[in-house]
Amino acid sequence: MRDAGIEFREVWKKYRRGEMHDSLRDLVPALVRRAVRLQPSADVLQAGDFWALRDVSFTVVPGQTLGIIGANGAGKSTVLKALTKIIRPTRGSCSVRGRIGALIEVAAGFHPDLTGRENVFLQGAIMGMSAAQTRAKFDQIVEFAGVGEFIDTPVKRYSSGMSARLGFSIAAHLDPDVLVIDEILSVGDFTFQERAFGRIRSLARSGMPVVLVSHQLDRVAELCTEALLIERGRVACQGSPDDCIGMYLSGGTAGDGTRDASVTGEPVALHTLHLRESSPVRSGDVIGLRVSGTVADALLPGTLEPVSFSVRSAATGHVVFASSSACCGIDLNGAGRFTLELELQMNVPAGVYVVETSVGDQLHGRGARGGPAVNVCVTDGTGFVGVAQLNPVMRLAEVRLPASAWGPPTA
Repeated sequence: MRDAGIEFREVWKKYRRGEMHDSLRDLVPALVRRAVRLQPSADVLQAGDFWALRDVSFTVVPGQTLGIIGANGAGKSTVLKALTKIIRPTRGSCSVRGRIGALIEVAAGFHPDLTGRENVFLQGAIMGMSAAQTRAKFDQIVEFAGVGEFIDTPVKRYSSGMSARLGFSIAAHLDPDVLVIDEILSVGDFTFQERAFGRIRSLARSGMPVVLVSHQLDRVAELCTEALLIERGRVACQGSPDDCIGMYLSGGTAGDGTRDASVTGEPVALHTLHLRESSPVRSGDVIGLRVSGTVADALLPGTLEPVSFSVRSAATGHVVFASSSACCGIDLNGAGRFTLELELQMNVPAGVYVVETSVGDQLHGRGARGGPAVNVCVTDGTGFVGVAQLNPVMRLAEVRLPASAWGPPTA
């Protein structure tokens, strides 16, 4: 369907934490309101109400893959439930053009007492597929899910991994025009995650509009063309995956290297951090960085690290490397305004990494005051498996063919 797509326009969604009447004074007015339908306006927050979504807007057209990221409870799954008509927005509108393939829970839409086979046909009917169309896809669905020997077993006896594999396979194979997925890439074993990711990638590259919610930020960076960072129901950042991931990992500031860490009365302030190369870079490549700042005191405390820097993996959140200006032999005492040039060899696996700076304090804990940060997307270099790129260089020094390869001697 060429005009398939998604439009999410100024959507607000209100929820109530729970309606409790612990006194007759509260109960009587509530009963009267229900009886005469004098309910408050949907736009007004009453006691116990909260906004799960606040003025969220985006569009996804053919050829685009939108990644939605954010902390737990930020509102990501609420967006997907509004898209799939599970919930109705309090205000605003959302529409999907085309047949939607959705997986927003591990076994969304499964009837526990029906077998896997029966659930495949049930999901096909819900998606508007005829029995013949579903039957034509059935073998592919079962093979991809890897549940062939259990396909005639009620799904209530499936493990969560089996349910996830079958649910994803149905959503991704029954010819959807739009694909909406919530956290499927973090469910199941490693082999299935890789196969699921490959399937999503092929569908996205075919031009299908895809919306993906995931905490696997490296996957979002690799797969998505656009991204949305949601914080407490609001759009905190909307743009490229690198921008949104950088803001998410740097605690609410975009990873563009321009955060000013100035604090009145502090001996050191960091202003900017700029990446010399354009992201992405290949694994094993050297990147250059420029850090600018100001030293306010002529003599810095001995416990202070004027410029500390670290490289953090977006996939795990772990720091893979950290050092400082002092460790590199740089003395900033009395420097005033300064600019440091730093080179790092990105001997790391492919993924998204955030280079963070801070003013370290050995007495009260390293990285006491955060500075600017930039994010770097690293693509595959020389093939390897492990946690460190050692840049192997291999040469064929000599070739000796076995005697039999020379053939029989000639006269």
